[in-house]
Amino acid sequence: MNLINTFFNVPVLLGSMPQLLWGLVVTLQIGITSILIGLAGGLFLAVARLYAPAFVKGVIRVYIDIFRSIPLLVLLIVVYYALPFVGIRLSAFFSAVTALSLVSAAYTAEIFRAGIEAIPHGQFEASEALGLSNRYTMVDVILPQAVRIVIPPLTNNCINVMKDTALASVVAMPDLLKQATQAQALAANPTPLIGAAIIYVLLLWPMVAVVARLEKHFGRGKR
Repeated sequence: MNLINTFFNVPVLLGSMPQLLWGLVVTLQIGITSILIGLAGGLFLAVARLYAPAFVKGVIRVYIDIFRSIPLLVLLIVVYYALPFVGIRLSAFFSAVTALSLVSAAYTAEIFRAGIEAIPHGQFEASEALGLSNRYTMVDVILPQAVRIVIPPLTNNCINVMKDTALASVVAMPDLLKQATQAQALAANPTPLIGAAIIYVLLLWPMVAVVARLEKHFGRGKR
C-alpha cells in the first residue's frame, strides 16, 4: 500500500464527502454562534471592566484571567460531563458553544479593552466639552475608533475559535473532525482526515489573508 492509496485515496474521499460537508455545516454553526456571543460578551466585559465600580471590575478581571488560563478541552469536559451532577444538563451543541463563548469572550474583552485604552484621553475631554453623555461618548466617539484598532486581533481571535471547534468532537458533536474520524473508521483509510484538513485550510486561509491585509493596512495608517 503506497502513500497515495493510503492518504490521498480519491474514491474514499469522494465517498466520505457528504459526511464531511455535513460536518462542515455543524462546525460553521458552532463557530459562528460562539464568535457572535464572544464578541457581544467581550465588548460588555471590556466596557464594564473600565467603567464599572471597583468590585465589578475585580470580578470581571478574575473571570478574564480564569478563562484565558483554563484549557478549552478541560472546560468542554466540565461543561458537558460535570454540570449534570449539579442539575445543569446541556446538549452537545450548547456545551460546545458555551465553552467556546466563555473563552472567546475573555480574549475579546482584553482586545476591546486595549483598543479603548488606545484612544487618546483628549477624545473623552472633547466629548465632555460638547455635552455628550457617557453613553453617547462611548457609542458615537470612542467605539468607532476602537473597533478600527482591534479589527486585526479580533479577526485572528475568530480564526482561533473556528479552529477550536474541532474540540467539540470530544462531546460527541458531529462536527467536521468527528465526521472525518467516523468516515476514516468506516473506510479503514485515513483519507477522510486529509479531506477534513483540506476543508479547514480552504475555510480559514481567506481569513488569515484578511488578517494580514488588515494589519498591513492599519500599520500603514499608523506610520
